[in-house]
Amino acid sequence: MTCELRKHLTEERGFNLILRAMAVSSSSWELPLVAVCQVTSTPDKEHNFITCAELIREAARLGACLAFLPEAFDFIARNPEETLHLSEPLGGNLLGEYTQLARECGLWLSLGGFHERGQDWEQTQKIYNCHVILNNKGSVVATYRKTHLCDVEIPGQGPMHESNSTIPGPSLESPVSTPAGKIGLAICYDMRFPELSLALVQAGAEILTYPSAFGSVTGPAHWEVLLRARAIESQCYVVAAAQCGRHHEKRASYGHSMVVDPWGTVVARCSEGPGLCLARIDLSYLRRLRQHLPVFQHRRPELYGHLGHPLS
Repeated sequence: MTCELRKHLTEERGFNLILRAMAVSSSSWELPLVAVCQVTSTPDKEHNFITCAELIREAARLGACLAFLPEAFDFIARNPEETLHLSEPLGGNLLGEYTQLARECGLWLSLGGFHERGQDWEQTQKIYNCHVILNNKGSVVATYRKTHLCDVEIPGQGPMHESNSTIPGPSLESPVSTPAGKIGLAICYDMRFPELSLALVQAGAEILTYPSAFGSVTGPAHWEVLLRARAIESQCYVVAAAQCGRHHEKRASYGHSMVVDPWGTVVARCSEGPGLCLARIDLSYLRRLRQHLPVFQHRRPELYGHLGHPLS
């Protein structure tokens, strides 16, 4: 190793240590606390709600201001026909129960992927994969309908054809202000498209959320790598609530729910099985990092175009 390279690596490590020290120096008990919930959804919607409600109440008891649920928190069906049969509109009974729960707990909720019968249900007989944000009064403050549908065939994991039952959303949602920071909404497969995260951060996002149901093959290979990459390139916190375990005889999910800070460090992670993990969101650390490493000021769109156009 040359002296110049050794000096460069030493400086980079020192910069990292300084940033971590700045993060620790904040009064942690004053920072907003978020809870990331990990569940194993089944086709039994009532059982799924009981499980999620227990985790949400635990999050409230531990002092969280916002709880994140994974994609398909409402159910995971055995086939497209069952998916369509179990789906509901946003004004249906299930979302009403979560509205009441948010009000009861005084907690904001990220409902990571609701099987929504939209206004075009009668014409299309297809649904949307809808990420819903409820405030602590139980009001819907934002909805995002998944724009990238997972139509893939991975050897050893089984085929996934989301478009058999689901319509892609028509647009991104502007980041929504919450007690933890401005949240940019996405869902699972969206994390493979960095243009989406770049557009959200240019619109003001401080936290990117990827509620997911990753498979058993892509999970070990790509899950953490993609989440950390999205955090580093966007200089955002990344919150990823995940499905885990076996949902039924046809499907299982990888789990490993986590929170990644803007430096790319995993600061919270769920253990195996259903449960939750907690993380503090330090926006002053995020702002200092962006100041010291101003990558968005250094972009050269005249050379390679805008990889993520700001939202209108």
